[in-house]
Formats: sequence, C-alpha cells, structure tokens
Amino acid sequence: MPRERICIGVIVGAHGVQGAVRVRSFTDDPGDVGAYGPVSDESGERTFELEVTGRAKGAVIARIAGVSDRDAAQALAGLELHVPRAALPEPEEDEFYYADLAGLVAELADGTRLGKVAAVYNFGAGDVVEVERDEGGSLMVPFTRAVVPVVDLDAGRMVIDPPAGLIGGAAEEPAAEEAGTQGGGTRRSGGG
Repeated sequence: MPRERICIGVIVGAHGVQGAVRVRSFTDDPGDVGAYGPVSDESGERTFELEVTGRAKGAVIARIAGVSDRDAAQALAGLELHVPRAALPEPEEDEFYYADLAGLVAELADGTRLGKVAAVYNFGAGDVVEVERDEGGSLMVPFTRAVVPVVDLDAGRMVIDPPAGLIGGAAEEPAAEEAGTQGGGTRRSGGG
C-alpha cells in the first residue's frame, strides 16, 4: 500500500549564522525540495515553510520561516522533510518512489523468498536495493531491469534475477554509506 507521505529530503545541518539550513534533497532536481508546498516532519504534526536559496556540495541551502539563528537551524539537523503524496507527480511507467519499494517482498524468479526490501540507496553509480534476508544479513542488489525485472507494487513483491555470485558471495553486506532511504524517486536503468 502506498504511503500517504513521501520523504523528499533531510536537514543535514546549519549553514552560516543567520538560520539557513543545508538539506540533502531526494528529488530528481535537488532544488525541487522546496517546490511542493510546505514540508513537515514524518508525522505531519510540525509544518515548515521552506525556501531554497542556493546550493552547496551535496545539498541545497534553504531558509525556514521562523528560524533565524544558527542554533535553531542546527537543532533541526536530522529532520526528515515530508510532503503529501498528492503534492508530488505520479511516477511514470517503470518509475517508483523509494518509499513504495521499502517493505516489498523480494523473491527469485522461481518464487523462492529472499526477504524484504529495507531501503533504496544511490551512492552515485545508480540505485541499489538493500534486501534484509529472511535468514539474516542483507543483500545489496543493483536496481536495474536486468537484475530486478519485476516490481509489482499491487502484489507487494519484487523479483530479483541475481548475477552469478551475488547471493552467498562477497556482494553481501557492504559498508553502509550516507544515502536517502525514505523517499525520492528512482528509475531503473536499462540493460546491464
């Protein structure tokens, strides 16, 4: 079942001394993190007016109404920014929001269950799906059409056709890095 709220970014810290924040955006165009109206915390209880004012390496710079000093800005570090699903465009064919993939059952083409999708990451070389294995541990899978030929949101499952050596091999459990795990959009790259 699709989530009603989608995480489109996270505040990673203060920028300067006048209350600006650095935001890691999960939107296709990082500046769009402020384009969908007010943002809120995950529960929707705290709402913020966000205005993107610039860009910095790996982040956008934004102002939040009512935040006027560095201490107040730094206090928001780690806050995930959500918007209602209705504020976002519908994903195109073969395009998915990260939030919709989390929790899907991951199985092989023959129906053998591997586990559940824990998160989707992008470390810079394309999207990677983390599957929490039913037998313990995790598996990182490239999110390409070749490796993940079927994503069936209605059935709550994803089919994985792993390349040789991926399951039970050295490809399991790489060191986790900073990445978006809640929202944003992803499109599987072709071929491969």
